[in-house]
Amino acid sequence: MASAVAAQVQSSPASAPQLQRGIVKMVLSGCAVIVRGQPRGGPPPERQINLSNVRAGALARRAVQGQPDTKDTPDEPWAFQAREFLRKKVIGKEVCFTVENKTPQGREYGMVYLGKDTSGENIAESLVTEGLATVRREGIRGNNPEQARLCDLEDQAKAAKKGLWSEGGGAHTIRDLKYTIENPRNFVDSLHQKPVNAIIEHVRDGCIVRALLLPDYYLVTVMLSGVKCPTFKREADGSETPEPFSAEAKFFTESRLLQRDVQIILESCPNQVILGTILHPNGNITELLLKEGFARCVDWSMAVYTQGAEKLRAAERSAKERKVRIWKDYVAPTANLDQKDRQFVAKVMQVMNADAIVVKLNSGEHKTIHLSSIRPPRLEGEEKNKDKDKRFRPLYDIPYMFEAREFLRKKLIGKKVNVTVDYIRAATSAMETGGVPAFPERTCATVTIGGINIAEALISKGLATVIRYRQDDDQRSSHYDELLAAEARAIKNGKGLHSKKEVPIHRVADISGETQKAKQFLPFLQRAGRSEAVVEYVFSGSRLKLYMPKETCLITFLLAGIECPRGSRNMPGGMQVAEPYSEEATFFTKELVLQREVEVEVESMDKAGNFIGWLHIEGVNLSVALVENALSKVHFTAERSSYYKTLLSAEETARQRKEKLWANYEEKPKEEVAQLTEEKERVAKYRAVYVTEITDGLHFYAQDVETGTKLESLMESMRGEIAAQPPVEGSFSPRRGDFCIAKFGDGEWYRARIEKVESPAKVHVYYIDYGNREILSSTRLAALPPAFSTRTLPPQATEYAFAFIQVPQDDDARTDAVDSVVRDIQNTQCLLNVEYSGIVCPHVTLQFADSKDDVGLGLVKEGLVMVDVRKEKHLQKMVTEYLNGQESAKSARLNIWRYGDFRDDDAVEFGYRR
Repeated sequence: MASAVAAQVQSSPASAPQLQRGIVKMVLSGCAVIVRGQPRGGPPPERQINLSNVRAGALARRAVQGQPDTKDTPDEPWAFQAREFLRKKVIGKEVCFTVENKTPQGREYGMVYLGKDTSGENIAESLVTEGLATVRREGIRGNNPEQARLCDLEDQAKAAKKGLWSEGGGAHTIRDLKYTIENPRNFVDSLHQKPVNAIIEHVRDGCIVRALLLPDYYLVTVMLSGVKCPTFKREADGSETPEPFSAEAKFFTESRLLQRDVQIILESCPNQVILGTILHPNGNITELLLKEGFARCVDWSMAVYTQGAEKLRAAERSAKERKVRIWKDYVAPTANLDQKDRQFVAKVMQVMNADAIVVKLNSGEHKTIHLSSIRPPRLEGEEKNKDKDKRFRPLYDIPYMFEAREFLRKKLIGKKVNVTVDYIRAATSAMETGGVPAFPERTCATVTIGGINIAEALISKGLATVIRYRQDDDQRSSHYDELLAAEARAIKNGKGLHSKKEVPIHRVADISGETQKAKQFLPFLQRAGRSEAVVEYVFSGSRLKLYMPKETCLITFLLAGIECPRGSRNMPGGMQVAEPYSEEATFFTKELVLQREVEVEVESMDKAGNFIGWLHIEGVNLSVALVENALSKVHFTAERSSYYKTLLSAEETARQRKEKLWANYEEKPKEEVAQLTEEKERVAKYRAVYVTEITDGLHFYAQDVETGTKLESLMESMRGEIAAQPPVEGSFSPRRGDFCIAKFGDGEWYRARIEKVESPAKVHVYYIDYGNREILSSTRLAALPPAFSTRTLPPQATEYAFAFIQVPQDDDARTDAVDSVVRDIQNTQCLLNVEYSGIVCPHVTLQFADSKDDVGLGLVKEGLVMVDVRKEKHLQKMVTEYLNGQESAKSARLNIWRYGDFRDDDAVEFGYRR
């Protein structure tokens, strides 16, 4: 080794002994140092140089374990001060030295100078001058000026009473924490993770050091928190086998920290192992080791790292990307994926239990995404063997599975999310898993919405746990540390799975196909009117499975009024082929309603125990939507329904487009149509209504006079109950679609439905009995008492539009028409007759109660609106009367006709259009 160092130094010309250079790696005592060369492709060679002609005190030495004849020896006086003086002066610095003498045992003695040549400070002289070393006077040669100078310096130090020659003893006590403190954990906790000054005395490997804590002089062994370096494995024969890069990692730490002044944060003490972080003025060694590929992150100690675990992960990620040292053969889990497949935005279509979702990509493709590194709730131990005879339903029978699924469903369904693929778990066969059912390939990703990591939110509520991995398993979440921290919080707060309370039990009755149970349940659903439900499964375009939260049951639901294409299915005679567009209809229904909150109206049931009725989602009737999109046809059973005309109108629109089911449709001869329509006659069945609200689009809301007393009675009872038990202000949490009570400007409470929630201060409500809308603060809202719900009395305000009328597009003209109607009929009783159905609402004629004059015809005669010409034969008499009224208004140039018939002019600047 000595020759190797010599090979790296330059000799001074014509000088003996030879001058050599090196860097001081370590100070063994006040008169001995270890010098190393420059590293070239690995740790450099090193050699020990003892200072000639001087002697410093010996440092303390612990007895050798296993050798009872050896004893502990304390520091000699001023030994530690001499070592410290030398350490602070030369450690890590370049020195030059000469070897003057070499003993048979191989010990080398010489002179050491700071710097590149002998003009630098002579280390031995400095020690003697400070009184920290004595001069060996035996065998002094009179012709040696260097020895003579050392003697003179020693005499001067004696005269000045420095160091060894002072009156003080200079004793120093260093205590090994391992042997002097019974409970190291209490010692570590007493420091409260505050930085402590220290000197690194020894480097065992890249991440384990011996440190001398100041000012109490405790020796401790510290393992760096959050990382692990390659080590030297001790074999049975006592020899050590280095792992790849273990020597390089050790040198990396030694060259920067050994015998340096540092600060240490002692962070934890599990199983008598002290974990800490070493801070040097030039940086954090933990992060540097990771960044240079000398270490890897470890999960078990990462949690106690106080400087931010994300910094360690980032440093490790940098080394992986550059493939340095221990990562030279590293292949990223998503290396084979394109950037567009690694990170993308998608719409959530379905939540699969509690750890997976189905998303729709921009291409229209559906893809299953599993949340990285989380484990959903599952049965443990004896619970697995319970109720073996009972049909097992994971969603309801596994504790907290339903809560986890509902959390994801309410947060994600129908929303756009950001997906970052972390890894793809390869498919496993049954043979590989020892007979366990095989898993297909899984795409595991971090899913965020609004900057929130969904997996982290799920774990923080105690609705899932974090998967633990082998240390070398890199297939994990890119935010694994955040997941572990969230789980620790959930455990500390006793949330969900970590709660000591009794687990929630969901007793959900599945009455799908149970004819007798369905018969008992049918009258209740029919009386209920519209009931809330969640679509659990879509069998086909018109067949669904619903969960009724208030009734806690599952039912099979068939859409009424339509005939939807059937999909393929097994029949006694073999597989029945799917009808055209059955798959498209199923996808349409899935995209619109799957796992959404809907409202259903049950009308009847079939002989198999399936309920039949209408399903509404956000104001859309699913039966009408399927017909409108040419994915279903109107069934004759719809004739008895109030939605029949709307269905016919939607079907006619779809037929005219000639798409999908109507692609090959051919219209019947007009003669036949005319013959059929001639047989019909207009039926006038006027009924009394009370007009409560008129919209800017000239639609109006009205109440039936017949049910007016019921509404008055309900309102009186409701206000009496509210006065007796006033609602607590601010206790109501508004949610779109909920029914509630709202305090109007007159200070009274009215029934309402929430249409939109912008913020707690801006809630859009619709008064269901009057038709008007308002934006209120949530403090003016409260829960609707069950006794006054829409089941007790349906909403009393119904929306209508004027028949045979076309409202002008010009804002001023439309305002004039609306003002006229408001002046004439708002808050008055009129007579109403439904003439034909519309897409939004029925179109009607309205008469004044006293004069029986037609309100719409009056608007036409005043030139405030135009006539919408209908072609139905039975309406031609009314259309003619309206057209005559329009001609008289045009002749008199009233209002919109004051400049003539604007419809003959192509110019749009007049603001009128058909």
